[in-house]
Amino acid sequence: MPWWFWAIVAAIVVLTYLVATIGRLERLHARVEAARAILDSHLLRRSAVVLELAASGLLDPATSLLLATAAHRARTAAGTDREAEESALSVALRAAFDDEDGDLVALLIADPSARSLVEELEAVTTKIPLARRFHNDAVRATLAVRRHRLVRWLRLAHRFAEPTSFEMDDDPPAALARLALIRSGPHEDWPTSRPA
Repeated sequence: MPWWFWAIVAAIVVLTYLVATIGRLERLHARVEAARAILDSHLLRRSAVVLELAASGLLDPATSLLLATAAHRARTAAGTDREAEESALSVALRAAFDDEDGDLVALLIADPSARSLVEELEAVTTKIPLARRFHNDAVRATLAVRRHRLVRWLRLAHRFAEPTSFEMDDDPPAALARLALIRSGPHEDWPTSRPA
């Protein structure tokens, strides 16, 4: 076969690879954006629930002030400050809810007006680590493709902003984590009074 036939075949193979890589980059960047939107919605929901709980009058004034301040800062932070403020909110939640015997959570659950807020806070604090992990995994996969030599040389990813991972302290309060275990168990038994 003539040389030009093999040149055409090679050009078709390279072109197919480039088109597939561009499509993969677009899908990966879309996945990063979707994962970030989900993470943002969970973080905003957490700060909203914390603000609502702090304003409810169910907590002592010092705890309410601590939580309201941390939630407001997390809600209004932008850029790299957001990670630090979200971490500070996680620390404030642990400081408020992780007392030695879990009395605060038990008392709040016993109160019908606070129970739904505690349930919602428990649900969203459980979702945040998963959403952050999905986001960071999508970022890692996208960066791996962006690092390919041909992608860099031909600047195939130049129209997309380089994604960054979201690093924060997302450990939920232990009392809320125990509550999640109780809810996921075979019985949906909630403590209705203070533990003995």
